[in-house]
Amino acid sequence: MTAGLKTIISLSFVLAIGFLLVILSCALFKQYLPLLVVATYVLAPLPNFICSRCANPDDFGSDSSGNAIVDFGRFLTGFLVLMGIALPAVLAHSEIIRVPAMIMSIVGGLLIYGTIISFGMFFQEEQEF
Repeated sequence: MTAGLKTIISLSFVLAIGFLLVILSCALFKQYLPLLVVATYVLAPLPNFICSRCANPDDFGSDSSGNAIVDFGRFLTGFLVLMGIALPAVLAHSEIIRVPAMIMSIVGGLLIYGTIISFGMFFQEEQEF
């Protein structure tokens, strides 16, 4: 699957909309705690990336052999993605931020995370054996 200029433009447009929603959720309501969502979504793919590089599978083992370090990386990635959704919900429940700010923060964060994952899928290198 090759990625061209249209893919880069589309991904950057979606990323800009995600950042715009998160920044607007902070600026419109004068409460800047939803910016923590950006940090969680930017950090979310890192455990999966680092743990998959540390696993170093050999040619004789199967990919679904239950490698613990890869499972741990997936667990941490899932935790960070869930925290990016739950943090604005908890802040809205405790009335630190308003509900529209929560919605804009969650949607913007999901757009940011989706763009990061899409970028990784489109631009990953082919492995040669």
